[in-house]
Amino acid sequence: MKRFIRCCAATAICLMASMVWAGTDWSEDMDKALETAKKDGKYLLVDFSGSDWCGWCIKLEDEVFSKRPFKEFAKKNLVTVLVDFPKKKKLSTKQSEKNQALATIHDVQGYPTVLLMDSEGKVIGRTGYQPGGPEAYVKMLQGMIAGKPDAK
Repeated sequence: MKRFIRCCAATAICLMASMVWAGTDWSEDMDKALETAKKDGKYLLVDFSGSDWCGWCIKLEDEVFSKRPFKEFAKKNLVTVLVDFPKKKKLSTKQSEKNQALATIHDVQGYPTVLLMDSEGKVIGRTGYQPGGPEAYVKMLQGMIAGKPDAK
């Protein structure tokens, strides 16, 4: 019986840990995200993505955004925004129009385009998929924040 209780407790702990690391909170509302960034003194990371069809976007999610080192960095330093252009998933007309307006304002020419902005919404860095995994991506973002965009 004690073994069963220990096993259940261990399973519960693992489930709770996986829920904590299950995902970074990606907002789809740029205005609210900007308010949060200002209030919390964080940077904005804006991912222009074709989340369900763009191979490089899916690779960026799988290799970087879904990994613990990125999530830990994001939780402390970033407000993350997904500006999505899916083909299979349907967005509301209002959301599609907002996303298209943001893409036009920021001259997005391809996916993924990732913008790093200060808490006022000023772009301080622009990138996309980069090889090397989450640690390298975080280091690149830290370089942008430090004003050294070529830091790798």
